[in-house]
Amino acid sequence: MADKLLDTQGLACPLPILKTKKALRDMAAGHTLEVLATDPGSALDFEAFCKATGHTLLTSENNDGVFRFVIQHSAE
Repeated sequence: MADKLLDTQGLACPLPILKTKKALRDMAAGHTLEVLATDPGSALDFEAFCKATGHTLLTSENNDGVFRFVIQHSAE
């Protein structure tokens, strides 16, 4: 189970990424954030976001149109 849950269902790009960035800012390194999203492009967006920021994408799954991501905060 993640340290924090962020529900961005119903929001379109770029809002899920922006809200994730803000949530991670308030978290300590090593903590995990679970994000729920329904934007079809979110899988590629979160993969690119983690690659660009150095955070680790631990889980990426699609359950009937609801995407679930678990991101581990990196040390900045």
